[in-house]
Amino acid sequence: MFRGVAINMHSSVKQIRVLVLVYIAITGSARSYSQNVDPNLPDSPSHTVEAAGEKPDAPANREITWRTVPKDFLHDQKAIFWTFPSQLAKGKHLLPTLAIVGGTAALIATDPQTMPYFRNHERNLDDVNDVFDSPITAAEVIVLPAALMVTGYVRHDSYQVGSALLAGEAYADAAVVDLAIKAVTRRKRPSDIPPGGSFDDTFFSGGKSPFKGSSFPSGHAAGAFAVATVIATRYHSHRWVPWAVYGFAAAVSFSRVTTSSHFPSDVFLGAALGYTITRFQVLRPH
Repeated sequence: MFRGVAINMHSSVKQIRVLVLVYIAITGSARSYSQNVDPNLPDSPSHTVEAAGEKPDAPANREITWRTVPKDFLHDQKAIFWTFPSQLAKGKHLLPTLAIVGGTAALIATDPQTMPYFRNHERNLDDVNDVFDSPITAAEVIVLPAALMVTGYVRHDSYQVGSALLAGEAYADAAVVDLAIKAVTRRKRPSDIPPGGSFDDTFFSGGKSPFKGSSFPSGHAAGAFAVATVIATRYHSHRWVPWAVYGFAAAVSFSRVTTSSHFPSDVFLGAALGYTITRFQVLRPH
């Protein structure tokens, strides 16, 4: 009994450490960023970014306020579910779309061979899995925009607050697409397969709803890469920031496989959705 309590406490300490490190990293980068900007400039995202050498229509220069969030979100959904398919039918965006579809298809074909390896070695990754279990990974992703929001308001930094709002918008956009695909595919999770069972024929047979049980694609990977892409783009003048946030997103995504919550193909598509939706829709000037 006491051993179990000790293990849980040890796991909780690790999780708290990760959250603290993430918080310090992102708030530190934001503070460092603002110190490189002329304090006499107006408190405006566009002025701040242009002062850092960005073009007015650069992705990092996207402006947003609480008032524009609902309209921007609806604009994104129209572009994702209507404009993009229409353009794709006309031959636009074919190469990146085929790359993502091809990569996903290849991973789906190899999932039955790769997933048993991760299941058989799951105990070797207990320390990683304790830190990146499902609830804590969701919290870790949310901490990034939350930290930006809080420190942005404390420091009266409109660019930082805007970055937090964009991260929230990107997360929501990715979540809608993720849930829509899950509702159609209804794929079993690896954890639904009994020991010694087959990992073939997992589609259209699992999950009562997209909110519970459906595996394809990974919502954690989509959300992590959506948030990471906003932060990496907005604070790319610090060379270590993209490496840190994308590395964190990759760790979160990989943990979904090692915990048997998702197949590698689920994670790949989720990450691709999070990145592409954010980079080519959310961060476009509206």
